[in-house]
Amino acid sequence: MTRHAGTFPITKAEAIIALVAEIYGAPPTPLHHPAFTGNEGSYLLETLESNLVSSIGPYVSEFEEQIACYTGAARAVATTSGTSALHMALLLAGVRAGEEVISQALTFVATCNAISYLGARPVFVDVDADTLGMSPVALRNWLDANTVIREGRCVNRRTGARIAACVPMHSFGLPCRIMEIAEICSDFGIVLIEDAAEALGSYAGDRHTGTIGKIGILSFNGNKIITTGGGGMILTDDEALADRAKHLTTTAKVPHPWQTYHDAVGYNYRMPNLNAALGCAQMERLPEILKIKAEIAGRYRDFCAELDLHFIKPLCGMTTNNWLNAVRFEDREARDEFLEATNSCGVMTRPVWRLMHELSPFANCEHDGLANSVWLSARVVNLPSSVPAAQLYRPAS
Repeated sequence: MTRHAGTFPITKAEAIIALVAEIYGAPPTPLHHPAFTGNEGSYLLETLESNLVSSIGPYVSEFEEQIACYTGAARAVATTSGTSALHMALLLAGVRAGEEVISQALTFVATCNAISYLGARPVFVDVDADTLGMSPVALRNWLDANTVIREGRCVNRRTGARIAACVPMHSFGLPCRIMEIAEICSDFGIVLIEDAAEALGSYAGDRHTGTIGKIGILSFNGNKIITTGGGGMILTDDEALADRAKHLTTTAKVPHPWQTYHDAVGYNYRMPNLNAALGCAQMERLPEILKIKAEIAGRYRDFCAELDLHFIKPLCGMTTNNWLNAVRFEDREARDEFLEATNSCGVMTRPVWRLMHELSPFANCEHDGLANSVWLSARVVNLPSSVPAAQLYRPAS
């Protein structure tokens, strides 16, 4: 379907380019970039003047407290990246070398990288076409067909490996059917770890994403809804687990005024104070960011309805942060024409990630056929989704 300006037909790409220009101004238009119009500069300067720029400093604890309060998690532990947060979450969940972790092939590679750091293997089950996240039906079907409970452990019949964890992802901030997934994991005795890297500000009912499983993680990479430059967060209601996370991410150093004794293999994963200062300033603006992003998503949604272009919306009862808006085309050819037309005009649009089982490190991983994942990967495109800096308040000087 095309729109018309007078007697001249306008393609879907041309129509979207025009809307993007209304929202963001003339190209080039990135997919997503941060906006620093609040207290970022003053907090960073304060941190520099204090000399507390590394992992010891007040902003680290403050940022953790703000995230815990916002999400409703009992504890939050700040890390250097979302990937390091997920690596630590898997380690704390007891995942070991040779074991298997169920995830989805439609995800960013960091999910599978973190599993691989422990010597474990991903197993991919399909996603739901409407959420882009793990399908509870696909999960239960795969578990029923391929696993057995032996001595209280869920084991893959074919490989003999324990299914140590399940890691669904809330793609682009769209909550998956996480409550159903949690119930299935409970039935099979599998630890649920939520990859909510993209989903700060998203809710499944009244529960913030990342707080439904035993452990959840967030990312604050430069392209996320708020950023610390690079950074992540572990969320959990388990106090002992949170204490262990903080200890291991700080090189497992036993506190002492001058001695340096480490009681375990630790990781240099603690978020620096500089990054946390940036995060505290960004958190002050998160409600406003979410409001503006919802307005932009609404414009896309209404416009796509006129274009007969499918705009991907959250399920009823779910709330998305609208991190990256996504549309779905009728086939690969239409998708590729749109990508070529928009990007050649300086409007960055992007297909979904290459599916994980198509990447050489994970080509031999077990999967269930991934029919929806393959279908979606040929059709889904992300649209520019930044918050225009001009719409954000600036503190009084």
